[in-house]
Amino acid sequence: MFISKREIQVLYADTDMMGVIYHANYLKYFELGRGGLVEDVGYSYIEMEDQGFFAPVYDVTATYKKPIRYGDRAFVYTWVERNDGIKTVYGYRIVNEREDVCVEGTTTHIIVKKETFKPTAFKKAFPEWFLKYEEIKKK
Repeated sequence: MFISKREIQVLYADTDMMGVIYHANYLKYFELGRGGLVEDVGYSYIEMEDQGFFAPVYDVTATYKKPIRYGDRAFVYTWVERNDGIKTVYGYRIVNEREDVCVEGTTTHIIVKKETFKPTAFKKAFPEWFLKYEEIKKK
């Protein structure tokens, strides 16, 4: 299984009144990780869009285990959890500099045509990309 790693820049603006990262900001960090994984395996969301497709979020989960505060170093680890040809599920683990697990989650994505938002099969629209995900996904 291939796992991508990206450092998160924890900004003061990302915190809430309790001085910890506001919960919704973790979705941005999931996106950072997902974009990093796509880039690491040689593909690009921009190229996908240039070919007339989007990959919107279909479902998202997040479990918060430990807070991250302004000034902490944090990292997002990302992998392909499942890839059935229609939906792709990315897994995420966000850790602090001590490798404490702070947040775990998933996002599920589908492929839609840019002009109509009509769903299409990932394995049909991007067969090479699909096969790469089959190679690197969690076993």
